[in-house]
Amino acid sequence: MARCRCSARSHTPSARPSASIGPSATRPGRLGPAAQDLAHALRRLVHGDLSGMFDAPSTVAFDPTTPILSIDLSRLGSSGDDTALVLAMTCASAWMESALADPEGGRRWVIYDEAWRLMRHVGLLERMQSQWKLSRGLGIANLMVIHRLSDLLSAGDAGSRGRVLAEGLLADCSTRIIYRQEPDQLSAAASLLGLTGVETQAVSALTKGRGLWKVAGHSFITQHILHPAERELFDTDARMTA
Repeated sequence: MARCRCSARSHTPSARPSASIGPSATRPGRLGPAAQDLAHALRRLVHGDLSGMFDAPSTVAFDPTTPILSIDLSRLGSSGDDTALVLAMTCASAWMESALADPEGGRRWVIYDEAWRLMRHVGLLERMQSQWKLSRGLGIANLMVIHRLSDLLSAGDAGSRGRVLAEGLLADCSTRIIYRQEPDQLSAAASLLGLTGVETQAVSALTKGRGLWKVAGHSFITQHILHPAERELFDTDARMTA
């Protein structure tokens, strides 16, 4: 697994990050509890289950000059703990934002696949919001891929910061592509996307490879055709058909 550089260092070059707490930090009225949480988090990065991922120089180089750059996070957070995922996304976002801010960087696509995994973390949503809002100035187009519209609701309770950010991302999307939705998802999809009755009925009846495109206030039923090379590259059913 690749290592992202996100290390904490003292002024002494040879010193390792410290996760110890002195007695004064635990006195009543001091910042003991907060310092303990910080120390435990740092200990995980240096000596715990996350050691070796963020406490040393990177094992990969971020090269923004390549035509396509993919960051695979599929092996992070599989146990239900998203700490590694959030830290890796924080490092990757810092790399990416530096490249996007380069005026000589040209126009780019920024694609978040399986974006439902990011919806539970407000900090990551705030970074996405910044890219959405500044897309024209950065010369980028953003693409967010989710399984269901109800995935947006996992960002938090109604009125929470996370939910507001997630719904704001959807509101700022000028092009929306909807594939067939299950009957129990139609109501949420129609509400979040503002679908008409005809559009809702069409979405419920779409076949594989067909999608409803809503572009600048106009709707189209589109058949997507994959080149054999594309089909091989994007085949996610390989393990089911092997």
